[in-house]
Amino acid sequence: MSGFVGAVLEAWDELRIHKVRVLLSLIGVAVAVTAITGVTAAVAMLKQGFAEQADRYNGRPVTLMVNAYSSTGPATSAAQTATYDAAYQQALARYSITWASRTQQTMAPFRFPQGTQTVPINAVDPAYGAIYRTRVIEGRWFTPEDEKAFAPVLVVNQAFLTQLGVADLRSHPTVQLGDAVTATIIGVQPEQWSGESPTAFVLYDQLTHWYQVDPTMGQALPTLAMWVPTDQVDGLSSHLVRDMKAAVPGLQVDVQDNRTWGGGELDSATKWIGLGVGGFALLLGGLGLVNISLTTVRYRIREIGIRRSFGATSGRVFFGVMMESVVATVVAGLAGVVLAVVLLKNLPIDRVFGGGLQDIPPFPVSAALVGMAAATGVGALAGIIPALVAVRVKVIDAIRY
Repeated sequence: MSGFVGAVLEAWDELRIHKVRVLLSLIGVAVAVTAITGVTAAVAMLKQGFAEQADRYNGRPVTLMVNAYSSTGPATSAAQTATYDAAYQQALARYSITWASRTQQTMAPFRFPQGTQTVPINAVDPAYGAIYRTRVIEGRWFTPEDEKAFAPVLVVNQAFLTQLGVADLRSHPTVQLGDAVTATIIGVQPEQWSGESPTAFVLYDQLTHWYQVDPTMGQALPTLAMWVPTDQVDGLSSHLVRDMKAAVPGLQVDVQDNRTWGGGELDSATKWIGLGVGGFALLLGGLGLVNISLTTVRYRIREIGIRRSFGATSGRVFFGVMMESVVATVVAGLAGVVLAVVLLKNLPIDRVFGGGLQDIPPFPVSAALVGMAAATGVGALAGIIPALVAVRVKVIDAIRY
């Protein structure tokens, strides 16, 4: 152990003597390590962005979607709807499902300054926001307390607010739903594309209480979305089909899950392109370090010969010269990792990765380890050739040099 520490300290002293030459060769190594570390970290964050984007469309992994419909047509009776809803509540209690939401897409008339307009609405429960990572740029999403309100509350998109002639929520805007129901807007969602039409979210129980949904304007029965543990998906699916069919005879029930619906895999191509560019830059930096090390060894031939004459073994000389390159690249690698951390910490990550991350991932330790491993590896490779040259120096010739 003392021999290793001595070799490292000796290598550090040699680097201090030749610091200008070594510094010039290590700039490329530091930049390359910054690129490799940054790309590795960015890919980890990009994966989170892809995952959250997929969750907004498909639900969290794993989300079960229970659909029920009449085999004789779209119409269902009020009794069937009530029984279906009661069976849903019983299933949540029986299987201890915490995150679940009914979702029913339909149309409803709202009174805007320009006149009454029929708008697509989605009737949901508060848990829908967590299951589908629903974004709200102003105001807030529904809470369980909103279900006790004496009037409906809405979360609308930006187009809805613009159509209403309201700039923001500071005035606590309201809008008339149907003929005589006043709903309060509590949240605004971001615009998904240019020219988006007005849409709104409303709590399922409030919609069914305050507005008579026309079955021909949407789903006859709501879809039941349940976020469940991965290891319970298969068993729950069969149990839910059985329970819902038994509760409401005459309805067809099917259950789907989103295990195979994943997001994109563009991050893999991005990762390899970035690592390829960083690896090429690291190779160039290593070649520059080889040239500097060879020149340094040439100037130190007399010193090496004297050390050999006093008993230094070939292994000690080889290890000492190689460690000079390793120590140099480790220092450069550390500087590159620090630079990559600073750059990524100062980027607007929530906007760059995934269009507004909810769960911003920390800087991955694996990225720093990859950067340091790459720097150490290229230092070892760059030091082999100068070390071999130093070992082949003959003592008598070196002293005469």
